[in-house]
Amino acid sequence: MEEITYTEAVLQEYKVGMGSFTEKLPDVARSFHAFTESCFEDGKLDQKQKQLIALAISVHAHNEYCIVYHTKGCLDAGGTEDEMIEAIGVAAALGGGSAMSQGVTVWQDSLKDFKGTVQ
Repeated sequence: MEEITYTEAVLQEYKVGMGSFTEKLPDVARSFHAFTESCFEDGKLDQKQKQLIALAISVHAHNEYCIVYHTKGCLDAGGTEDEMIEAIGVAAALGGGSAMSQGVTVWQDSLKDFKGTVQ
């Protein structure tokens, strides 16, 4: 028996879970799949661009299933390693920017509001 890779195992695990979910809530699953298929249709952005965006969002969201799924999606759509790593860099910037923005909220709003009660 041939051993499968980590990413193949993750994709298989997701497919099994989605199959089980679909059995329990078929209308929701069908609607979800139709919605996502519609979102990934070619439009002003092509498949590769959409997959690169999805990969970056997946990294930022820490979603392992989506990271693996959209890595494959990028490759299947003709994405290169350099394009993918650049998209991941944007996700890293967004993650850092998000933390900085939350820090600014603490500094500008919360700290000022509580300053009289915090030592």
